[in-house]
Amino acid sequence: MSIPDTVTELLEPVVATLDVELLDVEWNGNSLRVVVDRVRADGEAVDKTNGITTQQLADVNRLISPILDQHDPVPGRYTLEVSSPGVERKLTKLEHYRRAIGENVVVKLMPRFEPRRVKGELLALDDAANTIEVVGAEIDGIDQADPSPVTLDLGSVQTARTSFDWGPAPKPGSPKPKGAKKKSAQTDTVRDDREAQPSTKQAQLNRDKDPS
Repeated sequence: MSIPDTVTELLEPVVATLDVELLDVEWNGNSLRVVVDRVRADGEAVDKTNGITTQQLADVNRLISPILDQHDPVPGRYTLEVSSPGVERKLTKLEHYRRAIGENVVVKLMPRFEPRRVKGELLALDDAANTIEVVGAEIDGIDQADPSPVTLDLGSVQTARTSFDWGPAPKPGSPKPKGAKKKSAQTDTVRDDREAQPSTKQAQLNRDKDPS
């Protein structure tokens, strides 16, 4: 079993006790990223105002840290980061697709499949057939005058994510709005000495483990 699968199996029931859902675990050899969100009601829309809070991320961080220490699923030294998925979220599991129904998505298929890229509203998920139905508003980068539903086999999907409309891009050379800040969906840094650094937006714990 891979490290992400092992960590998911270990932490999924644990974070659920905080009314939080484990969405994804990423391991790049040096950093373990645990992506969580608050449990949502069926059909509840996702936007920039109703995501998981900074306090919830800190609570998850404090809860899972000793569990990872005890079970040691990741050998050696690594950095633990607990973060929110943001309004644009990767779709890698059936449950991810199910909760994204009604949202706009971008689906990129493997090279041997056509079309290669479909963008539009996710209409349905068929568990039995392992397919999704997406309104093809944009196909291979071309806006469709009369969009129609496209059925895609999940086995052909290379990557998929939700797509959020950030509004029209500013004209080249136009000044940034006063007070404009870079958008981020992460939360304040929380380290093992419990000193928060509000200039960043992620919940992370640097962990030094004895390789022996």
